[in-house]
Amino acid sequence: MSRRDIPWSHPLGVTLRAGMDRTFSSVYEALDFLENEWPQKHGACYDRAIVTCRRGLSGLAPTEVAREAFIAACLEAGMPAVTAAPLHHRRPGHRLSWARL
Repeated sequence: MSRRDIPWSHPLGVTLRAGMDRTFSSVYEALDFLENEWPQKHGACYDRAIVTCRRGLSGLAPTEVAREAFIAACLEAGMPAVTAAPLHHRRPGHRLSWARL
């Protein structure tokens, strides 16, 4: 995680096109993926996610707005996103339960 990174309140799992699952925990991780590993670098939601994540890192947009923009870009690209229950809602020793968005 970068020093300038801002973590999300709960992680976001994304099923990549190859069928693998990947977890994103912060704005920087999402932006890095969008800029360097994204399968199709076009689309309105993709463009909005890039801008919103950059704004989130510079403190000009709320972290959760950047997270929602990233989720929309994932859906636009055909990559289902799932979210874990917020950390404060989990019981100690309880496994992560994922809910499809």
